[in-house]
Amino acid sequence: MKRLVTVVTGAGTGTGAATCRRLAEEGHDVVVGYAEDADAAEEAAEGVRRSGARALCVRADTSVSADVERLFTSAEKQLGPVTGLVNNGLLNNAGLSGPSAGLADTDPADLRRFVEANLLGPLLCSRRAARVMTPRGNGVIVNVIPCAATPDAPAHHTMTNAAVEALTLTLAEEVGPGIRVNAVEQGKTEEVAAAIAWLMSPDASYVRGTVIRGTGGR
Repeated sequence: MKRLVTVVTGAGTGTGAATCRRLAEEGHDVVVGYAEDADAAEEAAEGVRRSGARALCVRADTSVSADVERLFTSAEKQLGPVTGLVNNGLLNNAGLSGPSAGLADTDPADLRRFVEANLLGPLLCSRRAARVMTPRGNGVIVNVIPCAATPDAPAHHTMTNAAVEALTLTLAEEVGPGIRVNAVEQGKTEEVAAAIAWLMSPDASYVRGTVIRGTGGR
């Protein structure tokens, strides 16, 4: 029986690291994708290995096509065909700092970086995953949305979060039903990791184009 191989971006800390551990407990080998902190990524990988699964750390800027290609190629060469993807490499979730000022006062370079990390990254990773999953007719993609797209959130947060939710819905229609695409809004770390693991499991075989909102009703 072939093992499950899941790529998790933004996996060094927080939700990403918790997701790696939870997926390992569920029988996944895990590719720990990270942007900057190699030590944190290796610690997350050790957590995977302690659960009896295989782990591979790959540094990648998911907004760069060549890095995304290397991320998936490394996974396929060292662990096997990729069966799952968790797009968690967003600015809020990857431990990076996004612009906090209002839209009118935010530097355009910061806005561009925010859009590249929070929207282009999931787009490129999902595109690469779909290329390997579509011929097989199966696979799972889960997008992690940092927070709800609400009127009181900064404009750049609302814009990219809403875009990732729209990506989830449209991609689910495009690549389904064989490939399941869903999303989880950020909430309590371990609960988000559990929700991701459930969406990746056969128990969620009929769940597609769904956003699980773990925000405590906010």
